[in-house]
Amino acid sequence: MAGSQDVFDAIVMADERFHGEGYQEGYEEGSSLGIIEGRRYGTLHGAKIGSEIGCYQGFAFAWRCLLHGCATDKDSKKMKALESLIGMIQKFPYDDPTYDKLHEDLDRIRGKFKQLCSLLNVQPDFKISAEGSGLSF
Repeated sequence: MAGSQDVFDAIVMADERFHGEGYQEGYEEGSSLGIIEGRRYGTLHGAKIGSEIGCYQGFAFAWRCLLHGCATDKDSKKMKALESLIGMIQKFPYDDPTYDKLHEDLDRIRGKFKQLCSLLNVQPDFKISAEGSGLSF
């Protein structure tokens, strides 16, 4: 009778055992797929931010060359904003994905870029699309 009791316990406990095994298999597979999806998302998002920052930097360098020879009071204000933007871009932590204030710094750069565009009387339209990114005037 004791042997038959163990058989019934195994049958009754099978549901719980299979549930635990299924959970563990699902957790392992989900973790692996989550890492792959997270890496893909991070790469795409990082490329977009890099493209945007690179465009701002190219814009700033081009305008610095254009304004380099000017000495008027208005142009000195533009140069000050331009140098501030370039400094912010150079301090941006490109290679630290754990940087806590990444989005705050990015928002400051965007704000400084908008301020500079206002001073320069330029209407940029930064777009990121499948064809590429860039500014259109």
